[in-house]
Amino acid sequence: MKAFIRLQIQLFIILLFQTLATTAQIKPLPEKYQVLPFGSIKPGGWLKVQMQKDMNGFVGNLDQLVPELINDPIYGIGRLHKNSKAKDLGNLKSGDAAGNDQYKWWNSESQSNWWDGYIRNALLLDDQVAIEKVKKYINRILATQDEDGYLGIYDNDLRYKFTSENGELWSKTTLYRGMLAYYEYFHDEKVWKALVRAVDNVMQNYPINHSDPFNVGKDFSGGVAHGLTFTDVLDRMYQLTDERKYWDYAHFLYLNYSENVSSETDAQLSNILNPDYKLNTHGAHTYEHIRPLMVAAYASGNPDLQKALKTYLERVKNCTTPTGGAIGDEWIGGRTADATHTGYEYCSLHELMDSYTALFQKTGNMEFADQTEKIFYNAAQGSRNPNHSCIAYLKTDNSFEMMGSKNGEIEPDRKQTRYKYSPAHQDVAVCCTPNAGRISPYFLKSAWMKEGQNTLVAALLCPNVLETTIQNVPVKIDEITQYPYQNYFVFKIEMGKANPLRIKIRKPEWVKSIVTNEKYTIEDGFLIFDRNFSKNDQITLEFKTDVRIQEDLNHEKYLSYGALVYAKPIAANEIKGKVYATGFEDLNYNPVDLTLYTYLKNNKAIYKSGEILLRLENSKTKQDELVTLVPFGKTILRQASFR
Repeated sequence: MKAFIRLQIQLFIILLFQTLATTAQIKPLPEKYQVLPFGSIKPGGWLKVQMQKDMNGFVGNLDQLVPELINDPIYGIGRLHKNSKAKDLGNLKSGDAAGNDQYKWWNSESQSNWWDGYIRNALLLDDQVAIEKVKKYINRILATQDEDGYLGIYDNDLRYKFTSENGELWSKTTLYRGMLAYYEYFHDEKVWKALVRAVDNVMQNYPINHSDPFNVGKDFSGGVAHGLTFTDVLDRMYQLTDERKYWDYAHFLYLNYSENVSSETDAQLSNILNPDYKLNTHGAHTYEHIRPLMVAAYASGNPDLQKALKTYLERVKNCTTPTGGAIGDEWIGGRTADATHTGYEYCSLHELMDSYTALFQKTGNMEFADQTEKIFYNAAQGSRNPNHSCIAYLKTDNSFEMMGSKNGEIEPDRKQTRYKYSPAHQDVAVCCTPNAGRISPYFLKSAWMKEGQNTLVAALLCPNVLETTIQNVPVKIDEITQYPYQNYFVFKIEMGKANPLRIKIRKPEWVKSIVTNEKYTIEDGFLIFDRNFSKNDQITLEFKTDVRIQEDLNHEKYLSYGALVYAKPIAANEIKGKVYATGFEDLNYNPVDLTLYTYLKNNKAIYKSGEILLRLENSKTKQDELVTLVPFGKTILRQASFR
């Protein structure tokens, strides 16, 4: 009977692929909101301070800490050819699934993701010294473009001719995303023309519906699978031009990926449609592949892809901890999220957050904005070292030690070093640190969106400054707040002239009541302020809430207040490791006293002055104690969930 059912599923999938490949007649889905040009939204308050610290720290100095990786001329005179050897990247390779082919292209990911973050931070902070460095880099990259438009890492004897693992599309994705940010900020036509030619070159050499870019054999193909996110570039170019060819090509790439054997199978359509399939592969791939599936669903308008997207997102929920950290340590392995026993990679945090912002922009579904804030304000902040310029490659919600392994667990097939803080993590891979440099600019770019001709949408709440135009009238909105550490907001509005304006401010799902003197309506979870605004005006409001005691997938309790999850900090000894440069070193932590606590029903939890106070049972003494919880992002070692 089971064999018969499997056969029926296979036949259905074959018919479905035939249908999906001929969906040009189906109308694309409309996007709910418009993305504002990069640079329209700049950081303010504590977020600006943090980004400036990052530029003075690991984000601004990674090219000095690992110069052999970041400065490798892999896009120019160092392009890869048939006789290229795998490079020594300084990593241990213990337990890695990849072969030598991955290590050939790996530098392109490290440097291009780093440059993407560096470009965005420099522009958003108006850092003139860094901007000059960015301009020189862009000109250097433009000089590597061939006459036919090719802009990538392979020489003529390899490009577009692969039958095994490669980084063709992935190296382009990481490079072009940064170039797009630069173009949107400066409106530099030579950069735009270079991007158009480069993308055209891809579409000419991998012609739509008449090529097989993801047919690369049965061996490890992590770089090929990463290359599916070339749809990020295509999606943004469609939004900038309204040219259907970019969305059509994105749809083609997703279908071709689904039709071929891959080592990264979670987002393949046949597996999504299999009700027994559980997410299994590398977390970063799994969460970034939400976006190609989403773009394919919108480009085709096909209801089957829309259903597949919904199914896929439900599976991701089962892998996600209360702080937004989805399993990525580094393979999901069919597991359900656990606050102690499943870790998350910083790359996974960024990719899932970026997917949620894209989903919110396209669907307008408030849940995706709430999930975005959960990741950024909790798991992502909680994977940064609050006292030093470094981040954790892997981290758990309940973090009892950071000595390399996951809370002391032994992995027999590898020497695990990922559970520590580092400005580079070169012994593993220089991937998480570059993504930690991208995450704040990517969060900020989605803080505001536009709807129609005269509506501005405050999608993600944070201190920021928006500058745009509404019906040719300049508008500047300074969102003054300490959010998420406080829930009070002043939206200071300046316009070129008094003008009607509609402002939608998202009401987070945890809000109990709203305090404001403004008249407003509520529509789909948004506060709507629709009136004539004077040249200098403002909206003041406060969100009220209570301490919330919630239960995770394992029936453990955790506490939150507003957008923040709270945890009990565990005092730790700091142990210095490898020194990259003065002030840049690896750091390990072991607990001074690992006393854990259990949940009490009569805990009398209260919020006071930025902390949660409650009574818990000391697991050693079995006595009730008054315990103080602090925001998750301000901890290193901690207990966040309680049995």
